[in-house]
Amino acid sequence: MAEAKALHVRGLVIAPGVDPISQTIVPGEIVGLAGLDGHGQERFLRALAGLDRPVAGEIAIDGKAGSITSFRKAVAGGIAYLPRDRRSTGIFPTQSVLDNFAISTVSNDRRFGLLSFAARRRRYEPYRQRLSIVAPRPDAAITTLSGGNQQKVLLARALALEPNFLLLNDPTRGVDVATRHVLYDVFRGLAAEGMALVILSSEIEEILLLCHRVLVFREQRVSAEFSGADMTTDAVIAAMFGRAA
Repeated sequence: MAEAKALHVRGLVIAPGVDPISQTIVPGEIVGLAGLDGHGQERFLRALAGLDRPVAGEIAIDGKAGSITSFRKAVAGGIAYLPRDRRSTGIFPTQSVLDNFAISTVSNDRRFGLLSFAARRRRYEPYRQRLSIVAPRPDAAITTLSGGNQQKVLLARALALEPNFLLLNDPTRGVDVATRHVLYDVFRGLAAEGMALVILSSEIEEILLLCHRVLVFREQRVSAEFSGADMTTDAVIAAMFGRAA
């Protein structure tokens, strides 16, 4: 991970005719995104990742010229994104565990211009250990792994980019309880090391457990923000439905 930077969202409009969003996400912070399905939280997260173009506004990183306007620029700026649906937009089902891990950072495995599978295995091993990835062997097909272990491989792929910012789209969706708690520990550890995380979750309890603050989306805008003692289940649910707690 490079020197920690802040992520600045300035006047971001994610749908026509709605209020702009301005936020600063600082190193070591875990920010949660909550809301009813389709109310803008996923569109906001994808805009941060350079995947969706906003109507107006900019996303900028300390010390970087220009705004994040594409996925390529987001990656170059130190942003990594973990997609919501690992089966359709995450894993490459015909490839091995090792290939799925390395596909975004394959240039790191070249030695004297040639691809080194030994180098790839060495790069993969620390992530395998940290994430407790269970696989029969690194060259096994990724489809032989459980859903939770497939998700860990995708997270390892994102972390191999050595990002300053990790964007997680419902990261524990469809995984078992044991995997969920491993991921929670990893997320907390990354934040403690200075990485900033933005987590969209369909489970309010997960956001309250992990996050330092939560942005609640309603009708394509941030309708409420909570932190500290104000960040309660009742408050978040009320804001999702446009009511006071």
